[in-house]
Amino acid sequence: MSQDLSQAASPAPSLLASAALIAGNLVGAGILGLPINTGLAGLLPSALAMLAGGGMMYLTAVILNDRASAGRSETFDYPSLYEATLGRTGKWAAIAANMIILYGILTAYFTGGAKIVASLAGLESEPTLVMLLFGVPLIVLTCINLAFIQKLNTLLMALLVGTFALLVLMGLGHVRTDRMGYADWSFVPATLPIIVTAFHFHNIIPTVSGELRWDTAAFGKAALWGMLLALAMNSLWVLVGIGIVPLTGENSILASWETNTPATVPMGMQIQSALFTLCASLFALVAICTSFLANGLGLQSFIRDLLANTFSIRNRAATVAATFLPPLITALIYPDIFLKALDVVGGVGIVVLFGVLPTLITFTDRSKSANLRRLSFVAFLFALCILGLELMQEAGLIQLQPWVEYHKVDF
Repeated sequence: MSQDLSQAASPAPSLLASAALIAGNLVGAGILGLPINTGLAGLLPSALAMLAGGGMMYLTAVILNDRASAGRSETFDYPSLYEATLGRTGKWAAIAANMIILYGILTAYFTGGAKIVASLAGLESEPTLVMLLFGVPLIVLTCINLAFIQKLNTLLMALLVGTFALLVLMGLGHVRTDRMGYADWSFVPATLPIIVTAFHFHNIIPTVSGELRWDTAAFGKAALWGMLLALAMNSLWVLVGIGIVPLTGENSILASWETNTPATVPMGMQIQSALFTLCASLFALVAICTSFLANGLGLQSFIRDLLANTFSIRNRAATVAATFLPPLITALIYPDIFLKALDVVGGVGIVVLFGVLPTLITFTDRSKSANLRRLSFVAFLFALCILGLELMQEAGLIQLQPWVEYHKVDF
């Protein structure tokens, strides 16, 4: 009886706070690449692709939350989930996909952040120096006390929202509406990996589920609100990016795609405003830093468990080295890999772990409703197509090229 009274007296789970947490996790490096990859497809094709990609990610979030809620475990993890349903193959597929996501996204953050700092400081000729000056402090920050990181992250999130609002307000006055009608439907498949990355928050599902007391209906609402907010931000950002930056030319969407440059760099060059350039660089760096801290902590924990349980290594220095050296070395060797890294993260890692596997276990589960199984089968085929296209591109079997690369487009 006393337990019931204590539960009744405790505050109700906050849907708004959970939705805000989800939306905050969705604002990361993915949003920096969106105007570039989607801009080459055009506004309308990109909007439809974002609805499709976001819809698939929402479905798999609901599926995974149902699994987390059923177990109500503080130690819920995806490799164990997939091992229970798909055997050891599912477990190791999940582990491999998770490593691709975390290593790939840290590589993207190192390269993207370094490009922004180099452009801001005029140090484009010193990529190694800039990479180290940007990357090493981030690594140190990630290894500091968790409580400090949480306080810093709250400050960074407030800064992120403020700079985004300023960028949109300043950028709208420079938008050219004649650029909105361009469409290259053949390039839409190439936009899907980065769209999936921009709608990925699934690593925090167990946390959000626990905060909402394993209430699946409440989670569905929180996820929907958070993803709709992210969709609005992403759509507005894509609209501003496409409207400001020309398709072709020296500082263009095409040039940024070819050089793997974050969208804020060409936007600042087009507007030629010191305030806009400062806000754009600050927004991009804050977006990268907030996500880096979260993903860096996640990868450290993952590597620590892997080293301890698989190789019986319990050494902090070895954990830190195994966490950060591979992506940093990759970024130093390939400094122009920002968008490509995000494509691999989304098109392989995220699509496998949070697209193919959850829909596979759902549409093969006879206990689920027929409608959910049919919807999951469609989502499974969609995720499988994204994965197949990305793997074929990486293997050199196909090349998805934008139409503007071969045709003169005068806007």
